[in-house]
Amino acid sequence: MSQFSAIAQSLTDSLKLSQAPVAICLTDSIPAGVAAWSGHAPAGCRFWQEAATRVFATSAADHNLCAIGLYTHGLEISPAAGKELGDALKVFNDLGYVREEDVPQIPVLASKPQHVVYGPLAEIPVIPDVVMLFVRADQTLILSEASQQLESGMPPAMGRPACAVIPQTKNSGRSALSLGCCGARAYLDTMTDDIAIYTVPGASIAAFAERVAALAKANGILSKFHQIRRRDVEAGGNPTIEQSLAALMAQ
Repeated sequence: MSQFSAIAQSLTDSLKLSQAPVAICLTDSIPAGVAAWSGHAPAGCRFWQEAATRVFATSAADHNLCAIGLYTHGLEISPAAGKELGDALKVFNDLGYVREEDVPQIPVLASKPQHVVYGPLAEIPVIPDVVMLFVRADQTLILSEASQQLESGMPPAMGRPACAVIPQTKNSGRSALSLGCCGARAYLDTMTDDIAIYTVPGASIAAFAERVAALAKANGILSKFHQIRRRDVEAGGNPTIEQSLAALMAQ
């Protein structure tokens, strides 16, 4: 059992996650006992969905159909993939989607890993660099409160490409929110219209899980408090905080 199984369970229970937390490890060697990816992936972000059920390791060649992902992850880009990257950026520029001046703003891993290991946080055998959560707005609320308390600031809300959220968190050592991109939403069944991605540095995931548990409990209690006040005000009342607290305690 992984040392992170209790943390994964805490996050899942506190946030009521529908998909298990995913661990991402950027490494120069594949950990012992971890199988190499076997299959065909249309884009690197697809590995996030596959990682919900098993641990596996990828190499640059496994990401070859996703030149943008190779670029953001600092993976080796073959000549063929380099041409694909250039072709993709040309199309994006022609569409006004990613202009030439936008490219330097896209986060890219400062390191150059040889492999990316993915898997459920509960089963990952090594310390993850990034933990990824698929979340709704109400779950993001609690995570953002944890980020504010632990990092003394709010996480950035990022757009395309979705994979840039990984170097953003790895390079900065801080959490980040990704609203996804049209590509990720096409390739991942889990990226429904109401879902975004929240990433947390692996080094601080235990502290995040502790804060999230406390904040989720507090949000639950305060939500009931506000619902009671709304009910009483809409009924014509003018309750004080003390009266609303008393009504909460009486439930």
